Amino acid sequence: MNRAIKIFYLILLFLITFHFKAIAEPTFVQSKSIASAFYLGLNFNNDGTKMYTVNAGASDAVIEYILTTPYDISTAIVNNTKGVSRGGSTEATQVVFNKDGTKMFIVNHAAPKKTVDYYSLSTAFDVSTATRDGEYSIAGQEQRANSIAFNNDGTRMVVAGVGNDSQVRIHEYSLSTGFDLSSTVTHLNTQDLISFQNHIDGVTFNYDGTKMYTITHMNKDGTEAQDLMNQFKLTTPYDVSTLSLEGTYTVSSVSGDSREVVFSNDGSKMFIIDDDNDKVHEFNLSCNWSVVDGACDDPITTSDGGKDILSSIESQTATAKQIAIQASTPVLNRMYWLRRHRNNDQLSNQNIRLNFSNSMVASLSNIIPISNKTNEVLDRLSDDWSFWSEGSISIGRTGDTSTSSSKKINTKGITLGMDKKISKNRLYGYALRFGNDDVDVGTSGTNLDTESFSLSVYGTFPHDDEKFTEGIIGVSTLKTDHVRKGGGSTRTGERDGAQIFGSLNYLTTYKKEDFNITPNLRIDLSYTELSKYREKGPAALVYKAQTIETGMISTGFTISDILDFNTFTFKPNGGLELGVDFSPSSDATYRYLSETTEYTKSIDQDSKNLRANIGFDLVTDNGFSIMTIYERNQSDNSHSDTLYLGFGYIRSDNDEYAMSLDNDKASLTYNKNLNGFDIRLNSNYNLMSSIPDYGATIELVSTF
Repeated sequence: MNRAIKIFYLILLFLITFHFKAIAEPTFVQSKSIASAFYLGLNFNNDGTKMYTVNAGASDAVIEYILTTPYDISTAIVNNTKGVSRGGSTEATQVVFNKDGTKMFIVNHAAPKKTVDYYSLSTAFDVSTATRDGEYSIAGQEQRANSIAFNNDGTRMVVAGVGNDSQVRIHEYSLSTGFDLSSTVTHLNTQDLISFQNHIDGVTFNYDGTKMYTITHMNKDGTEAQDLMNQFKLTTPYDVSTLSLEGTYTVSSVSGDSREVVFSNDGSKMFIIDDDNDKVHEFNLSCNWSVVDGACDDPITTSDGGKDILSSIESQTATAKQIAIQASTPVLNRMYWLRRHRNNDQLSNQNIRLNFSNSMVASLSNIIPISNKTNEVLDRLSDDWSFWSEGSISIGRTGDTSTSSSKKINTKGITLGMDKKISKNRLYGYALRFGNDDVDVGTSGTNLDTESFSLSVYGTFPHDDEKFTEGIIGVSTLKTDHVRKGGGSTRTGERDGAQIFGSLNYLTTYKKEDFNITPNLRIDLSYTELSKYREKGPAALVYKAQTIETGMISTGFTISDILDFNTFTFKPNGGLELGVDFSPSSDATYRYLSETTEYTKSIDQDSKNLRANIGFDLVTDNGFSIMTIYERNQSDNSHSDTLYLGFGYIRSDNDEYAMSLDNDKASLTYNKNLNGFDIRLNSNYNLMSSIPDYGATIELVSTF
């Protein structure tokens, strides 16, 4: 029995090892047939919406394709063709561009020229607008040039070529002016690769020059039985004298005559041009910029794609913190409202009604009464309880950094609450918040959509008539749908979270007639656990569970006044608050699905925060009321703007009016109770439509 168990474990270990080895190599996706010719060159523009192939011989030309889906070669359609032949003295083998697509470089393989020809493009990446400016000869270093590559700023040029059967070489040049071969060009170094391969057709680099890739249609012994691709590690970027071989990938199972290899801008896809089959082949990579097993680097360091990954991690960390704040703020607003109206007997404050396009939030908003008249069913619970609701919409932005992409943040939330007044200054209550945080990361389509549910208990504890301590404690659940895009690839994942939060606020009020100023000192704490999750898609990542602890201390003041007029009361208010975030850093640990090596990124959370708000309450004698607050929240590299808005009107016990704001639509509702029946009239107008868009309905409702 023991022997059988050992055999079982050995088989299981073999299968696991084989599985990881299989998914670590490039995965073939599809091929795109191109016109039958001697095709040797391949490249893309910066975002993968254009592809370029080069055919050599008497009809030397660069063919430009439009891709309706970035880096999806099945969508490629020929758009332009640019002839680059110079009377039979050209054999074009590769085309590359500078970063903005205004310069084009053609490798001239044929004798006796052996040049790099350079062109100017009046329209970026449009080869039909190319004008030849000149040539740079490499005849002093190479007999046959096959491929060319530049570093990011164009101050270093690398040319790959072959002399005789014992010469497979890389030549490096410096340019005094980036991408300008008419400036001073200096030959720096020649590196022979004969110990690694017997021929070279193509050379390219990863985003920062720390990896170099060469491809050949020949086997190491000079036969054409295999197509080989070598991946090298460079300890000094773009300095091939510092190379070491990381591994070799054989592509002969797909490609018959491999000539060039290129990558998507984030390194998650690889493309090879096959002269034998007249095709371009597309591959997905299991980790960015690596075609061999065990040679992956930290995905955050992979150029713009890495910036989106880091920004996504930062967003998940920041969202957890914001949800705790968003759950506490409506309750603080409620207690502030109660302090301003504590002499009133009617404390139900349901005059805020905001509808949202999000289906979950919208369905919940429908249960809110259309005015600040207390719902009759809720009234039956207890005459001592007051009911309230608050909706908010917030938009914000965090700028990009050298390592992280920008973020656009949209938050919607609705809070339902009930509280019981024990005395003039003392109460306790419960609040339930439903929120949605939507974060757009960078410009490639990466997005995080988080739904949250928060339940809190709150209370006000007066020390005397002017000094109060307010407390909130609550719990939240989070669910995030994560979409990460880049390099023509899409990865998806889902993540859950649980949170506990609390807020303690001490304040005192100084009065002068109807004018009040209230300084305060507040501390907010939260603890969040995010579950582990894995992405689905090319170069997918696996994230371990993450713990986020937050703490902020804030101090500031609010001011308010009461202005009584003949028919209404106007209560303006405003506030200013400075916060210092003392949250510890939170560690996010992740790895490629195909690899076992883990990477950890520490996310700093400490920052300074300035929050300002201004608003007013307007209550008329005939029952019309308005409450509005505009809040600006500014931190080190980000800001948000939040609007709280509500309208209400009570004409009599049986008549109700309300105005609501639903994204881009304004609505007016009238409700009248007549002998147990509710008669409802509704009218709406689309604010954003270029064509007038009105709507009206009438309803007759009876409640049993």
